[in-house]
Amino acid sequence: MDTDGLIAGAVVASEGRVLLIRRAVPVGDLVWQFPAGKVDVGESVEGAAVREAWEEAGVVVEPVSMIGERVHPVTGWRVAYVACRWRSGHPRVASPREVAEAAWVPLRGVTERIPGGVFGPVQRYLDDALRR
Repeated sequence: MDTDGLIAGAVVASEGRVLLIRRAVPVGDLVWQFPAGKVDVGESVEGAAVREAWEEAGVVVEPVSMIGERVHPVTGWRVAYVACRWRSGHPRVASPREVAEAAWVPLRGVTERIPGGVFGPVQRYLDDALRR
């Protein structure tokens, strides 16, 4: 996978909730999102998703599987979504320069906060993960 310019998003679901961060500086209509950031040179997409969950929301996660990739309809960025399992930590603003809020959000609240709706494969993953 070509990771040049790629953004890794950590999709974390636990106990009927999804981890989201509220951006300190919105990008267009994008205010709330999954913890995400650029994949560094030599870093795997999964490693970047784990790092971003820690750097932005202060939670420890482990990668489970790749969900999918798309060009984000609001930002135009290439984003790869990684399903992650929550291990420890309570969501907090770990990077105040980038993040204004970090929170567990019920699934119905996710769709209300993300402009244009959640990427189809991510929505299917969340529907399945939160049913268990």
